[in-house]
Amino acid sequence: MTVRATHAAGRLLSVLLLAAVVLAAGPVPSAGAHPMSTSAVLLDVRDDRIEGEVQLPLDRLAIAVHRELTPAGVLGAQRTFLRRYTAAHIAAAGDDGTAWSVTLGAPAVRTVDATPHLVYPLTIRPPDGRVTGFDLDHDVVVEELLTHRVIVTVRHDADDARTLGVLDRDTRSIHVPAGEGTRQRGFVTAVGLGIEHVGEGADHLLFLLMLLIPAPLAATGGRWRAATAPKRRSVVRVVHVVSAFAVGHSLTLALAGAGLVHVPSRPVETLIAFSIAVSAVHTARPLVARGEVLIAGCFGLVHGLAFAAVIGDLGLDRGSLVTTLLGFNLGIELSQLLVVALMMPSLLVLARTALYPAFRAGTALVGLVFSVSWMLERAGLTPSDPFEGLQTWLVGHPLLVAASTAALAATARRLAPRPLGGAAPPRATGHRDPGPGCRRA
Repeated sequence: MTVRATHAAGRLLSVLLLAAVVLAAGPVPSAGAHPMSTSAVLLDVRDDRIEGEVQLPLDRLAIAVHRELTPAGVLGAQRTFLRRYTAAHIAAAGDDGTAWSVTLGAPAVRTVDATPHLVYPLTIRPPDGRVTGFDLDHDVVVEELLTHRVIVTVRHDADDARTLGVLDRDTRSIHVPAGEGTRQRGFVTAVGLGIEHVGEGADHLLFLLMLLIPAPLAATGGRWRAATAPKRRSVVRVVHVVSAFAVGHSLTLALAGAGLVHVPSRPVETLIAFSIAVSAVHTARPLVARGEVLIAGCFGLVHGLAFAAVIGDLGLDRGSLVTTLLGFNLGIELSQLLVVALMMPSLLVLARTALYPAFRAGTALVGLVFSVSWMLERAGLTPSDPFEGLQTWLVGHPLLVAASTAALAATARRLAPRPLGGAAPPRATGHRDPGPGCRRA
């Protein structure tokens, strides 16, 4: 039975790997198939004006305006409509509240990270011709899409572009200082963005959860069984998993910061979905002893590219890019530690009950279903993810999920305390063992 199960798991992984490769190398996805597309605003501060550009991914823009958009269409029949829509959602005002003029130039379509973007040149002018600090209001796309982000970078001279901040549905305005910003501000902004990237990314959270679930168990004979070692050993395994993922993440972020690695986000996002499928299979049936550490390290490399591929096209100078990547990476690690702190105590308790096999199998099944759905959507084979609503709800209520898991662990410990794979406790018969001399032959 163990051999057949191992072969079945191997065949399933082979099919998933083949599917991931085919989907990643397939045709350019249609609108809605690239969930990591991010808008950008690049600002160049002059003495009498601010110049720059607005980059809008067509797939996200199409959802926001409820229209099918093509590179030819946005420069043709839909040109006037999109210009009016974009202009209506961008404004600027000085520190004294006086409105500044905002002008959009002739649009163009540019490929940014393998995704078509509608790009508008942008000019902002103060009424008195003197640039001071001002507030930029921008809610293009984010006024419709809850998870969309707008990364704002500013450059006060030709060689020093820095991340100023991130706009989203809750934060639609950002202050642009008159003087040069600091690298510390860009670093803090990047840390916050890294925290959001994991905290609001269902795929990253699910991948981490899939790796944490087997940590309290031991792989024996091709099956998961309750670990006989102290809980301290399980905690050490969790540290190994988180560390392996951090090393993989940090390595690709560092390579991207040095300009040595650039991978289009579509195959990266497809491989991230595949990594969740692999971790789900491993959660259900161990692929290899301590495989979660190996999986975390290998696919950490892929997850590290997910954001590096986006910010690599923001026009940051080398020093600011490295600072942004390091800050973003720190934010990711802080988010991981928070997830571990919220979930791991409950998993350690739950793993020593008879309910854990069902919990583990059910979570693995959910992870596998979600990962396949993500692969199909990111390849453009399905118009949308049918589970997106559920995923958004779960990600939006982390404390409720953690509390529910804790309540389940407490209930299981009281009602089904028998450890997984352990022998049932001896029945109380009320009679003493008569000893070997009195037993029947």
